[in-house]
Amino acid sequence: MLLIIFITLTFTFAIIFKSKRFLHMLQQNLYNENNRYLKWLFKNAKQFFDLDLLITAIALIGGLVTFDIERFSILIGLVLIVLNILLGLKWNSIIKHDQNKKPLVITKRVKRLITTTTILYLIPVIFGTINYTNQQFVWIMLSTISLMLYLNPFVIFIANIINFPIERGVYHYYKSKAQNKLKSMPNLKVIGITGSYGKTSSKNILSDILNVRYNALPTPRNLNTYNGLIMTINNNMDKFTDIFIAEMGAYVRGEIKGLCDLVKPKYGILTTIGTAHLESFGSEENIVKAKFELIESLPQDGFAVLNGDDPKQVSYKLKNKVRTIWIGIDNKDADVRACNIKCSSKGTSFDVVFKNKDEKYKFETRLLGKHNVYNILAGIACGVEFGIQINDLQSAVKMVKPVEHRLELKKLGTFYQIDDAYNSNPVGARNACEVLGMMDGVRVVVTPGMIELGEKEAYYNKEFGKQIAKVADYAVLIGEKRTKPIYDGLLSGGFNKDKIIVFNDVREAYTFINSLNDSKKEIFALFENDLPDTYNE
Repeated sequence: MLLIIFITLTFTFAIIFKSKRFLHMLQQNLYNENNRYLKWLFKNAKQFFDLDLLITAIALIGGLVTFDIERFSILIGLVLIVLNILLGLKWNSIIKHDQNKKPLVITKRVKRLITTTTILYLIPVIFGTINYTNQQFVWIMLSTISLMLYLNPFVIFIANIINFPIERGVYHYYKSKAQNKLKSMPNLKVIGITGSYGKTSSKNILSDILNVRYNALPTPRNLNTYNGLIMTINNNMDKFTDIFIAEMGAYVRGEIKGLCDLVKPKYGILTTIGTAHLESFGSEENIVKAKFELIESLPQDGFAVLNGDDPKQVSYKLKNKVRTIWIGIDNKDADVRACNIKCSSKGTSFDVVFKNKDEKYKFETRLLGKHNVYNILAGIACGVEFGIQINDLQSAVKMVKPVEHRLELKKLGTFYQIDDAYNSNPVGARNACEVLGMMDGVRVVVTPGMIELGEKEAYYNKEFGKQIAKVADYAVLIGEKRTKPIYDGLLSGGFNKDKIIVFNDVREAYTFINSLNDSKKEIFALFENDLPDTYNE
């Protein structure tokens, strides 16, 4: 009896341990929409599947053919636990960054997947239990479950396929419910927002600005998919909602058009077009066309807000005649333009000029960076179109809330921290350096570098080092080995070697920065990307 309990607990532990991780990644990859989960899985196959460990497990299980089952069952259980621990350590480092800080959400769909996955694992158990007196059947049962454990990512995938008809029925039910709600609200203003970067920030800023007069509902977090919009409409929208701000994400052409067909936006904002998700789109041309699906879905009595400083937007030939409002900083022909941009310990201030008007209007915000100025300009443009007075817009912009860990300005003791610790990337790092360069005072960068950038990780970090060299007075690198490319970039950028400080413990960085307070100048420290307490190198 004890042996049976031991084996049961061992396999249960192994199934839960593995299934939770791959259910998580299935959810993160939109339940294999456009084969995203499979692509992710095969891309990381070498990390997930160790052939030598598989052979060891099969050999031990195979011993049951010629040896006594009780003698080897305990050994098999121990091997499975070791396999799970060894592979689990590897998965934690990979999945940690692929999940983009979003934990597994136990939705009803996930519960259905858990049920189906459990049934798949119970099939060999039932088969072996019925024939428990036959040692060969027991061996087959253990071998099957062991193989299923090893191939757990595909077991999860099969469960997803089995559940597909159920999920389609659920999807159509909630889609119909969302469409009926939208039809019952003929006065609802719908604004779509898309772009390669800055969608979520633009959405949040726009919501804060429009809420000075209207009841605006933005899609929460980054629920920018078909299911996300449906969920928001059904769960969050009510009869008091004046404006629905729909963030729209995409990985292939046609997805944004599908989102527009669902919510039918009358107004659209295009942030910036870059090369994000280039692999799934196939080409930069496809990315541009995909983003403009929003603008080309708008009716002629609506309007589009486009970025006049983005060459890809300026050069695009629109296929509909929707009214276009151009925003910009460098483009002096923009309809709504920002100038005299200044950053300080209080945030950012700038003047706004409207085309064909001489008057300048001063705006202040706690947000930092030119990219946020673009987002605010889009919000101002929409606010003016919706009849909000300039003085109300000025008040609203001043009250816009910073996003946690996204160029968040904080006073910490003797210095100001620019907290940009949320999963840095080359574009975000460049923007952060630009913000630091606008500060008047002693400028410090604290960083472990960027990660999860594939073969180009060293290249991007060296470029990051060159960018730091242009704006910083001190560079504090966390982790000597992993920050070597940044170090090389700093030196190639002409940075003073004596101003490069390397620590393995980020707490030492705080001590160092506080030691600079002898200067009469304000101290600004940019903390770029996640910083663990200690690097064990």
